[in-house]
Amino acid sequence: MLEFLEELDKKILIFINGHHNTFFDVFMYWCSGLYSWVPFYILLVIILGFKLKWKALPFVLLVALLLTISDQMASSVFKPIFHRFRPSHEPGLENLLHYVNNYRGGMYGFVSSHAANTFSLAFYFFFAVRKQLPKITVLLFFWAALVAYSRVYLGVHYPSDVIVPIICIAILNGFIIAKLYLFIIKKYYSKQE
Repeated sequence: MLEFLEELDKKILIFINGHHNTFFDVFMYWCSGLYSWVPFYILLVIILGFKLKWKALPFVLLVALLLTISDQMASSVFKPIFHRFRPSHEPGLENLLHYVNNYRGGMYGFVSSHAANTFSLAFYFFFAVRKQLPKITVLLFFWAALVAYSRVYLGVHYPSDVIVPIICIAILNGFIIAKLYLFIIKKYYSKQE
């Protein structure tokens, strides 16, 4: 069964990575960029400020905690334990892939920090403020999926590298930090309403 899943993982990767063109090369590389989304994050903070008012401060501060936990789980726990090569470093596979700007990422790729972080944020919004910000919450899931897809498109992650952190990190992480946020709001801010 494990061999079948590994083979399926490779086939899906090769299919996604193999369907490339100049436009999507540029677009997917941009989607994976570290600073590409800074304007989006700034807009998100502004929207949070307008919608949540003073409740936005603990929400945003907890985002920093959320992303730190998520990133450390992916980079300092999963990757060192599993030592699974990225497809871009996998002998026998690395030469079959298309790379954009010769970007190949670090040596190990299980699990994707990009997927863990973006989906943790999306689930945090879902569990904490989906009623106040339903459209933003849906948008964040599309954004997280796009970022995760870009990692496979670029050949630096297997599909399982982006699926596993959603299940094993993002849902629980988003839920716990959302519960912490709601506890803080109830305990310290409910009298101000």
